[in-house]
Amino acid sequence: MSTSPRPVLSFPALWNMSFGFLGIQFGWGLQMANMSPIYKYLGAADDQIARLWLAAPLTGFIVQPIIGAMSDRTWGPLGRRRPYFLVGAVLSSLALVLMPNAGSLAGWLLPQLPKFYMAAGLLWVLDASINVSMEPFRAFVADQLPPGQRGAGFAMQSFFIGVGAVVAGLLPWILRHWFQVSSRADGANALPTNVKISFYVGAVAFLTAVLWTVCTSKEYPPDDLEEFRRRKAAKPGLGHLLSEVSAALLHMPVAMRRLALVQFFTWLGLFCMWLHFSNAVPVIYGSSDPTSDLFKRGAEWAGVCYAVKDAVTFLAAFGLMAAARRSDRRLVHALCLATGALGLLAVGFIHGEEQRYLLLGAMGLGGIAWASILSMPYAILSGALPPERMGVYLGIFNFFIVLPEILAALCFGGWVKTYLHGNLIHAVMAGGVCLLLAAAALLFVPKEGAAPPAPA
Repeated sequence: MSTSPRPVLSFPALWNMSFGFLGIQFGWGLQMANMSPIYKYLGAADDQIARLWLAAPLTGFIVQPIIGAMSDRTWGPLGRRRPYFLVGAVLSSLALVLMPNAGSLAGWLLPQLPKFYMAAGLLWVLDASINVSMEPFRAFVADQLPPGQRGAGFAMQSFFIGVGAVVAGLLPWILRHWFQVSSRADGANALPTNVKISFYVGAVAFLTAVLWTVCTSKEYPPDDLEEFRRRKAAKPGLGHLLSEVSAALLHMPVAMRRLALVQFFTWLGLFCMWLHFSNAVPVIYGSSDPTSDLFKRGAEWAGVCYAVKDAVTFLAAFGLMAAARRSDRRLVHALCLATGALGLLAVGFIHGEEQRYLLLGAMGLGGIAWASILSMPYAILSGALPPERMGVYLGIFNFFIVLPEILAALCFGGWVKTYLHGNLIHAVMAGGVCLLLAAAALLFVPKEGAAPPAPA
């Protein structure tokens, strides 16, 4: 990686280099808003859904650090990070096309197994492919921007994440209410038509947005390209990549170690929301029967709530761009996390379909937290990382997103059933408690520019 000083980029250049995140978030947004209902449509029970989500964090745990290390060592006609954007986009788009046909594919390929297992397998492919695109995007911002502009760069990514998620979350509702696309399924254990079409639109959006960034942005080559190639040739193969990941994990900067705890509680809280909110809203409406019209209205409204959350995310991103320049990013992030916690806790005090608009406000508070989660930790961290290992360290940072997700996937189903008596609303509220713990953990992260001694 080049270590030469980076020029400050113009707003259009920031826009172009981050535009691909619009497509990436189409994939994430459709997945987060619809996978829990999809599992129910395909016959899964509530206490099985958490384990079926396990594919997502496991793929991130494996894929991101390896892809980060690989991209650190890549240079070719498309540069360092852009080849990974493109490959991930192609694979993700294919998975998005296949996902709404999981029931039919299961009947053809795995007739002896429950159909929701096919959806879980496709989620595995989709999540791995999204991770191939997403991890290098984080490093791309740190590569291309001077330190003082990285906060704005990550906030611009938050903006596009918000825009993409708004449209992705609203798509089933828009197709039903604006274009009169049916929400009926073609048969037993099949998805509603409006959900199917949403995934097809998402596939096109994902590939198109990533292609825009690939075609309109350039990358800086290493300062000494020949030396870069010699070092790569001297240490080839997967074994070296794995040793690179291990060495980086053992020598994490102090700021990264302490941010890890923040990330752990943050993503534990987020996973509470993602696992259960889409099925908790129908319960608030008054139904847990996936065949009832009331359940379908509740599931659709959950998508609208996610869209409002993400609309707030892209609006809040502008405020975070300013805050990243003028304020202590730790305190800004702590305040945003506490705001999101308030929103998740408020879900427990909303009752009935007639109060559904209060859910929009609750998730709007979550959007403020989400905007900060997508930008502030990376802005805080990027200044503490060696530039030549930016990709592998940002991949390792994903461990502290993935570990709580694995914990949630393995344990939350049993915990909700045993300790919360199957109450999905209380499960969402537990996410608010986790966000409060994450905000408190930020008090132990060193201020940017400070250099506490590394632990022995």
